[in-house]
Amino acid sequence: MTSLDKPTEETTEADDARAVTEAALFEAFGGVRGMIETVLPGLLFVTIFTLNNDLHMSAIAALAVSVVLVVVRLVMKDTVKHAFSGVFGVAFGVVFAMMTDNAKNFYLPGMLYTLGLALGYIVTSLAGVPLIGLILGPVFKENLSWRTRNPGRKKAYTKASYAWGFILLAKSAILFPLYWWADTEQLGWVLVTLKIPPFLLAVWLTWVFLAKAPAPIDVFAEMEAAEEAEKAEQTEKAERERREQQAADQSLPGPSEADGEAADLRGGRHRKA
Repeated sequence: MTSLDKPTEETTEADDARAVTEAALFEAFGGVRGMIETVLPGLLFVTIFTLNNDLHMSAIAALAVSVVLVVVRLVMKDTVKHAFSGVFGVAFGVVFAMMTDNAKNFYLPGMLYTLGLALGYIVTSLAGVPLIGLILGPVFKENLSWRTRNPGRKKAYTKASYAWGFILLAKSAILFPLYWWADTEQLGWVLVTLKIPPFLLAVWLTWVFLAKAPAPIDVFAEMEAAEEAEKAEQTEKAERERREQQAADQSLPGPSEADGEAADLRGGRHRKA
């Protein structure tokens, strides 16, 4: 290997690590389609409400489009976790707005969820079990190995969780005053506007921290290797026992030899008599 080859290989490994990180983040957070499914119901609600001030029509339209998104995912046999979470969020908002007859309350469950999630990211980071690590660990096939076996990755997950927590906390600090002071249309448009940019910023920071972190420990591969080693050991043990038994059988005298020895003994006794 020349001095020029080594940097090329290191660069390739770094590029592969970044590609794996990007793919995992894309899978975990739903990618472009997941963002559309997150934004569309709220956008439809505020658009219809702005046009005709009809709470019921706006709420039903938002809920209907959420259900359609889930059905499309089911028909395409795609993962439905992001679409289902959107349906539940919209359903809570619709029920809350209908019960209180206040269109602003369509947004309140989602705002409370965002605030709770922000606190969850921060508190779990302080506790040494960053939430983003719990979310992404299974995606990277490392589960919780980063907690005790990969301190560099734990540090990256902690930084990412703090980033998510403070970004969502800042978003909540903007939305809750608007909930009290602004009208439904103003709150709705600001909320729709703030759906994607903070999310993209948090995902980008997560990518930056993880791209510089050590590679994940593939615990699934380790378990498979351990199972294969155990099977190989059992096979070797069975083969060893078979060979030992075969050797023991070969060391025993055969039937003709045993008969000859018995005849010699009988002949000796007759001669003595």
